[in-house]
Amino acid sequence: MGVKNQKQPTYDENFKKSIANLYQNGKSQSELHREYGVSAAAISRWVRKYSEVKIDEDGTVMTANQIKELQKRVAMLEEENQILKKAAAIFMRHSNKD
Repeated sequence: MGVKNQKQPTYDENFKKSIANLYQNGKSQSELHREYGVSAAAISRWVRKYSEVKIDEDGTVMTANQIKELQKRVAMLEEENQILKKAAAIFMRHSNKD
C-alpha cells in the first residue's frame, strides 16, 4: 500500500490571524479544528505567532511576533554597543600614548 502524497493546505495571513483571534476570544482548539479543518499543531503555532499581548495601561498591544522582532533588535544593538565600547577603549589607549 502506497501513501498518497497529500499537499497541505496553504492559509493566508488574515485567516491565520482570525483563527488566533477566535482562540483568544474563547474558542477551543478542538472547536476551531472541527469548524475550519485546521490541525491543532497549526492552531498552536498561529496562536503563539499572532496572539496579542497588552503591555501597559495605555492600551499598547503587540503580537508575539512583534515582541520577538524587538528582542532580536535589542540583542543586535547590545552587540553593536559592546563593539563600540571596545573600539573606544582602543582609541583612548592610543590617544593617551601621544
